[in-house]
Amino acid sequence: MSGTSEGPAPAADLDRSAVTERDIEVAPSAAHAGRTEPPARAEPPAYRSAFTAAPLAMAVVDPDGIVVSANDTLGALFGAPPQALAGRSAADLVDLAGDPRAWRAYREVLCGRRPRLRCTRRLKRPDGEFLWAQITVEPLTGGAGLLLSVADISARHELQARLRHLQMHDPVTRLPNRTLFFERLTAALEPESYEGGTGRIGLCYLDLDGFKAVNDTLGHRAGDRLLAAVAERLTHCAEQAAQPRTGAGAPLVARLGGDEFALLVEGSTGTDQLADLAESALTALREPVDLSGRLVSVTASVGVVERHAAGTDPTALMQAADTTLYWAKADGKARWTLFDPERNAHRMTRQALAATLRPAIERGEFALEYQPLVSMEDGRLRGVEALIRWKHPQFGVLAPNRFIALAEEDGSIVPLGRWVLRTACEQARRWQLDHPDEPPIFVSVNVAVRQVWDSDLVADVARTLADTGLAPELLQLELTESAVMGSAGRPLQALKALSDMGVQIAIDDFGTGYSNLAYLSRLPVSVLKLDGSFVRGFQYDARGAERDGDPERDGTSPADEVIVEAMVQLAHRLGLTVTAECVETSDQATRLRRIGCDTGQGWLYSRPVSPDRISELLVQAVAGKP
Repeated sequence: MSGTSEGPAPAADLDRSAVTERDIEVAPSAAHAGRTEPPARAEPPAYRSAFTAAPLAMAVVDPDGIVVSANDTLGALFGAPPQALAGRSAADLVDLAGDPRAWRAYREVLCGRRPRLRCTRRLKRPDGEFLWAQITVEPLTGGAGLLLSVADISARHELQARLRHLQMHDPVTRLPNRTLFFERLTAALEPESYEGGTGRIGLCYLDLDGFKAVNDTLGHRAGDRLLAAVAERLTHCAEQAAQPRTGAGAPLVARLGGDEFALLVEGSTGTDQLADLAESALTALREPVDLSGRLVSVTASVGVVERHAAGTDPTALMQAADTTLYWAKADGKARWTLFDPERNAHRMTRQALAATLRPAIERGEFALEYQPLVSMEDGRLRGVEALIRWKHPQFGVLAPNRFIALAEEDGSIVPLGRWVLRTACEQARRWQLDHPDEPPIFVSVNVAVRQVWDSDLVADVARTLADTGLAPELLQLELTESAVMGSAGRPLQALKALSDMGVQIAIDDFGTGYSNLAYLSRLPVSVLKLDGSFVRGFQYDARGAERDGDPERDGTSPADEVIVEAMVQLAHRLGLTVTAECVETSDQATRLRRIGCDTGQGWLYSRPVSPDRISELLVQAVAGKP
């Protein structure tokens, strides 16, 4: 019988040929300081009989590691008479030298520095079959050498291997499950695993599109058969992706749960390799699956991540893959998407803002700036639009487009909107009191549709006007065209109640949404604010002539002028006033004035400024002044 391990270790890898910390047991007693030769003494016949007939394979080993005597069970195990084993090296018999840690521990037992060795080794029988054995070496009492025992634990080992396989594999697809996947992923990110190779790792995180519909319509058994078919196809793709020339094995295919699968590529060569793998997986899944005579088509979305293994941990890699899978779903499904650090940074920033939005309201991190609304006829200040800013302690001053959508999503737009309304009305009233000789200016406040649905906007406005003393006609509420044009039920009732109260209602960004002027006539609207995209088409030189005959080069659009003129005339016929947004040049202002626009707003007059700057503008004509 060979004393060395031969052949590959079983795939279950529950016990490897290498000894582990739990394989080597140290007795609680102190290590021996030295050893003295015992006096020769006769061995009792009863002990000899028990040793020879014992069912456990045993041998007595001298301090040099040489077998002195072996029992019949050990001889049968090694296929030799017990007498023939005498004089053999005990370490060679059980292949202790095949593992450095086991060999070192064994030498320490021989020298008396360690009281006992226990390890698991894979040995070869005389008939060529392998067995798993538990090896124990410990001193005999009285210093009469050491006792070597070899216990056949193959049955136990096989049972443990089967249990581990069941524990680590999905019963439906027979693929590695989430537990085994993360075990392999963690091992792959250890330095000893990737050093000497490419030093990179890749992951395709796959989720079936519309799998729930299969379960709901065909039943869970059909869903399980579909999952098994998907697993088989992904396994084939992985086998095709193996690179024998470079020594790279097939990617690990695992089912992570539900309809989610993963393909782990250790030692990846770059994003092209992962992209090819993802594309091949999508191609394989496009073929219909026969489920009991019914052909079912399925698609998938794949998040692809490929990076250096150094500095990466399993959690970070899976978070990146999950995020990228979400992008693939959001971008239309049935596709793969590569991880983008910049896009991820934007997502992280968005999440950070969403998490701190409500507390920021309580901490007073928001402020208002005001942009003048100027009469196109005489250039005097008629009103201001309140524009919110978030003075974020980490990201600096943020414009509304960075957080208003988040506020609408989580409902914090309601308390934030109340704060804006009250602050703007208080400021408008303060200007009125501070400048009694000047005509009072109105303040325009933007209102989100969710404020109308989730709060009693009419009561909020009435209470704010009463508390601040601001006249209703000096408050203008702006809603987007798409929100106002679709108003019905409660929103429409709220708009009518506000209009009856005397509050002005303005449609913001008019011309970019429904533009249903027939429906507009039935709404309680008093002001149209033309979207700036129309105004930007008004590009003229100082003489009023177009700068260039090519609209694509100079940004002119003759159609814009016609459209704006028609909208202004129709709005006036309906009794509405018109405000032009994004007025940036005096040439634009001249043309808009000639068309009939009532008020203008834009950088020609002023950028959004602090309340103190508005106070200065109240006492002067601001037309044409930056």
